[in-house]
Amino acid sequence: MNKANLAELVHTMIGGTKVQSEEVIEAILGAIVKTLKSGNEVSIAGLGIFSVKARPARMARNPKTGEAVKVAATNVPKFRPAKALKDAVK
Repeated sequence: MNKANLAELVHTMIGGTKVQSEEVIEAILGAIVKTLKSGNEVSIAGLGIFSVKARPARMARNPKTGEAVKVAATNVPKFRPAKALKDAVK
């Protein structure tokens, strides 16, 4: 399922126009991204928790040349599924 399919599902459930459904999906995703950018986490009951993890700087190797390369520290998104989601997928 992609964003367009999700918007179509919202459209069939609540009515309105497809454009409004797409705007709702964009607003939800935008709010999640904005919250993660600020360093906070998003918890959706039954789905899981979106958070940000700090990945420290490290040394890596270029597989082609074998040369050591410094990889800068960065923040990466993380998702922990809820128990209800894990049980539903089993």
